Amino acid sequence: MKVAVVSDDGRTISPHFGRASLYIIYEADGGEIRERKVVPKFSPHATGEGHGGPEGHEEHKHSAMLSSVEGCESLLARGMGSGAYMAMKRMGIEPYITDEVDADEAVKKYLRGKLENHKERLH
Repeated sequence: MKVAVVSDDGRTISPHFGRASLYIIYEADGGEIRERKVVPKFSPHATGEGHGGPEGHEEHKHSAMLSSVEGCESLLARGMGSGAYMAMKRMGIEPYITDEVDADEAVKKYLRGKLENHKERLH
């Protein structure tokens, strides 16, 4: 199983999916983390693109941001917009919005089924 976490520093969960620069991708087996790697994430903010625009543009932007986490079961963030949330769902990735800050601890809780998903915080 693969779980992604959005991050800015490779250790903590970013407060906003769209503005983060990295993913931490965890591979787990039997409820234990087996591998952890940090990979860059495309960010539309780095290229000067903003929010808004035609729906097709938004969908393309989200697909580009999610290309590095294709095949992950879930993605953990501390905040995200509804467009990113729906793009993940379409890809078969379950988005989690969490209060946890430490990425390793959040993934351990997720693997034990103890991570709360605060969907009410979508914006």
